[in-house]
Amino acid sequence: MKKVYLSAIVATLLVGCANTESTSNNQVTYETGKVANSTTPLPATAHTATLIANLDPNKAPSQNFDLTKWKINIPMEDDKPNRAGKVMEISAQTLGSTTDPYTHPDWFYTDARTGAMVFATPNKAMTTPNSKNARSELRAMLAKSYKDPKNNFAIAANPDAADYGSIGGELSATLSVDWVSTSGNAEKNGAFSSVIGQIHAQKNEPLKIAYRKLPGHEHGSLYWRYEINATGDNYSKRKDIYHNVFGQYNLRAGSVDPIDGIKLGEVFSYDVNVEGNMMNLTFIKNIGEADEVVKTFSIDLSKPHYQGEEYDEGYANSWMYFKAGNYNQCNVGSSECTNNGIDAGDYAKVSFYELTLDQ
Repeated sequence: MKKVYLSAIVATLLVGCANTESTSNNQVTYETGKVANSTTPLPATAHTATLIANLDPNKAPSQNFDLTKWKINIPMEDDKPNRAGKVMEISAQTLGSTTDPYTHPDWFYTDARTGAMVFATPNKAMTTPNSKNARSELRAMLAKSYKDPKNNFAIAANPDAADYGSIGGELSATLSVDWVSTSGNAEKNGAFSSVIGQIHAQKNEPLKIAYRKLPGHEHGSLYWRYEINATGDNYSKRKDIYHNVFGQYNLRAGSVDPIDGIKLGEVFSYDVNVEGNMMNLTFIKNIGEADEVVKTFSIDLSKPHYQGEEYDEGYANSWMYFKAGNYNQCNVGSSECTNNGIDAGDYAKVSFYELTLDQ
């Protein structure tokens, strides 16, 4: 299939757009104040062009995407009196509104060039409890109350599966990672990375999809992690098991550029389909092109001792929920990242061109 270029697609679709731009230090700054740290035209596909054509850059995210089953956390303190001292949370009822849509000019907005739904996150901000990483991230909400079991899903092996909002479900996304922090310690896997999709369970995460790109590399790496479900007295035994998709997760300073990886701004997709007890993952890059690459993985979430791990209980007895967005892993603590602001490159930015939740 003939390659087209994202810059050409945008120019064609947005002729007459009032935004102006100026370039310096490899940055493009728009009148809205948003910054896009990527300048080289990257190859896209006709599939990407179709997605952009279906998005309206003048509309809020909820007017381009169905967000009625999602709430969002934004990396700042909540301005609601009953949530003082907590991270900003926008309910599904508010977020999913098409008549009074929610946006945030820095952390959650529509890209004025493509119509993509943008999630941006600094290296340091107020975080949710039990996390040291800031996020601009959606959380699936199948019911109105957190305490309602029907707010979450389970796998078929769960003895109380009928009490939950769904047995399994499917999360599909087409997106690009546009920026990751340029500060951090390359010896730390969290540096220069962001989690862009998750399944979170009661205690641990059976799935985290992450992208990581070292400074000086042209390509970044896409990978996923399975956290062994160690609970109770064994909770301290939990750990992540890494699976490379495109590139390698554990590259260090001086490593060779992972040319089988994904560039900043390059559009790719992931699909997470939990059916019965199986979690099926599909990742695609060069979508629709002659050199399209598809990687698939499957894991039975009901079975314990994944890859022989003694303390893994499996997830048959857990409830779960999907997450998607930008969970910046480059914190100022363990990842040794700095927090000198967007102009210094201390943030992460992810753009979604397609996001669907089937539950």
